[in-house]
Amino acid sequence: MTSDKEKTPIAARDWVRVLAQYREPNSWRSSFELAVSLIPFVALWIAACWVAPYSYLAAFLLSALNGCFLVRIFGIQHDCGHGSFFKNRHVSDWTGRMLGVLTLTPYDVWRRAHSIHHSHAGDLSHRGIGDVMTLTIEEYHQRTRFGRFLYRAYRHPLVMFGLGPTYVFILCHRLPLGMMDQGRKYWISAMGTNVAIAAILSVIVYFGGWAALFLVFLPTVLIAASVGVWLFYIQHQFEDTQWDQPEDWQLHHAALHGSSHYDLPPILRWFTANLGIHHVHHLYSRIPCYRLPEVLRDHEALVDCSRMTLLESFKCASLHLWDEKSRTLVSFAKARQLRST
Repeated sequence: MTSDKEKTPIAARDWVRVLAQYREPNSWRSSFELAVSLIPFVALWIAACWVAPYSYLAAFLLSALNGCFLVRIFGIQHDCGHGSFFKNRHVSDWTGRMLGVLTLTPYDVWRRAHSIHHSHAGDLSHRGIGDVMTLTIEEYHQRTRFGRFLYRAYRHPLVMFGLGPTYVFILCHRLPLGMMDQGRKYWISAMGTNVAIAAILSVIVYFGGWAALFLVFLPTVLIAASVGVWLFYIQHQFEDTQWDQPEDWQLHHAALHGSSHYDLPPILRWFTANLGIHHVHHLYSRIPCYRLPEVLRDHEALVDCSRMTLLESFKCASLHLWDEKSRTLVSFAKARQLRST
């Protein structure tokens, strides 16, 4: 229930103190959440490989379902990166590194990029690392015709949620891009993950043949990648999100108002490890994913903040440019109208 104090709006920075009480993970609960994600994932892998010689369609459908479990596994890896899944940081890190092999994501490289994202979300002077590149209307029109074409192509749904995720998870993650000169730690993370992935793929092909690779491995990974990119996109790319120049930017205000509450149906909430409650996560990233619903249950003031439903979210795919005057994310068509007035 909402306390009497919360009848008066709480400033964004003050939520940190309120939310601190939810930060402690429960080791048994964390182990359970990990088990109910990994065991079905492995079982569906085996089932899909077994059925592949008899029915390509059945193998593909099982793999598509398994993509949902892989999204959840990535959500747990994400919590490990924040040190919120287990009390012991080393346990969280090594769990995250092992899960990173399944998600094709070098854990230490991703954790660093994601940390930068959390530290600068909504800051117009820090874009392009760990986030979806977003231009202002003015920046877009200052580009050459070819530069505008490239940005339009980048923001097209077929690229953003189709080709883009494939490129990122299959190719881009194979090198510590953006950190190649920042020490061997990131090279070890990327190359170690690559070696482990190669070993797993060799086992898959040896026992299941190429059908297992193309009908089980690839559909599982690519479906999970596309869903994951959509989830990450919708967490910050909505009409009333927040972007500010450095002199006006405030970390906690951007966290609360620049991150969405993606109010999904219960089954999708489970498969996405509650990461739709993203505004709370950005306010206090040390809260375990399975405790985020507790926050909404106890603090009604956070329920409707930047809230959108599944159906409402689809229109966000048509938003492309930040309008600094109206302080909204707008479509290319709307941007043209604004420029002509």
